[in-house]
Amino acid sequence: MRFRVKAVDNAQSISVCMIDAPNESDARRQIAEHGLHVISIARDLKLTFSSRKKFPLVSFSQELVSLLDAGLNLVESIDTLTEKEHNAGIRRTLDQVRSRLLEGRTLSFAMEEIPTAFPALYVATIRASEKTGAIREAVKRYVVYQKKLDVLRKKIVSASIYPAVLCSVGLLVTFFLVGYVVPRFSSIYEDLGSEIPASSRLLMKFGQMLQDNGTVALLVFFAALAAIIYGVSRPAFRAAVVRGLTRIPAIGRQIFTYQLARLYRTVGMLLRGGTPAITALRMSSGLLSEALRPRLAQAIQSVAEGRSLTIALESDHLTTPVATRMLRVGERSGNMGEMMERIAEFYDDELDSAVDILSKLIEPVLMLVIGLVIGFIVVMMYFPIFELAGSIQ
Repeated sequence: MRFRVKAVDNAQSISVCMIDAPNESDARRQIAEHGLHVISIARDLKLTFSSRKKFPLVSFSQELVSLLDAGLNLVESIDTLTEKEHNAGIRRTLDQVRSRLLEGRTLSFAMEEIPTAFPALYVATIRASEKTGAIREAVKRYVVYQKKLDVLRKKIVSASIYPAVLCSVGLLVTFFLVGYVVPRFSSIYEDLGSEIPASSRLLMKFGQMLQDNGTVALLVFFAALAAIIYGVSRPAFRAAVVRGLTRIPAIGRQIFTYQLARLYRTVGMLLRGGTPAITALRMSSGLLSEALRPRLAQAIQSVAEGRSLTIALESDHLTTPVATRMLRVGERSGNMGEMMERIAEFYDDELDSAVDILSKLIEPVLMLVIGLVIGFIVVMMYFPIFELAGSIQ
């Protein structure tokens, strides 16, 4: 956050400055360290585009690993990244991290103060590695973890782009036919004065209504589009959509597998970094839907009571037969973190196959539905002409 501070020094000179701090109390502390006394303080809401840019966590981590591999220490690496950064918002974030390191704070403490740039999972990974001095390895694991999540997410998004475009084009063509073409045919049939079938008459009336109330129809269309976009941006709406999709057996199973893949990969990464199992499970609970979080909470309680992780996850239905066997092997070998990451990779392969199959099925089905709708409209428009031609013969 940025705060606009008006302060006075010992010479009674008033100055106004901007302070980057996670909260107001920290901003006051920074002002006091400079020997100033705060007169007023308020959040600065006039952010520039550059300061709103999202912190590039993955690229930052990759560059940090490269500098550490080159032999620079942690402070020198952060200094280098700060000096080469041109974006004002990102530079301020790195400046804040550097100032905490120079104060003798740990890297995890410095990052924890900036939750908008460094998520809790990243901070926990760094904190666990600080105990063993393996920060570089921990950052590498997080980069690999995030890249695998991004790859899976991109596959799902790319598979849904074509159906979305197909639906949009189908709707536009349908509205063009009903709102523009149908009213022209309606006027022709009125001039002919012939009797037309009820279905065609209903279509003509609907098209004429759209033409007569074009402005209202456009407003309703854009309002509906805005409502859909707003709903998609709201977590509650997305959760409701996911709950609805989970009721479809074929899709629900893949959504469950996707959530398990994220859970296992995250817990596995944390376990490999030295985080205790209970802590890793608690930190990963946010990756699951609201329907599955009570199961994970019960599994965490079972582990806290002394049950093995495999039995806890299996009894609360947070695993599959294949995953259960792999977890047992991981417990016997004492390498549970690596085994959970392998399970996540197994789930990823299963999801890849499912996405390919669903995309190959959905696309022809959508084309068939859109073709039937457009074909129905065209037939209803020309049906009176067919009847008229038949009567003439």
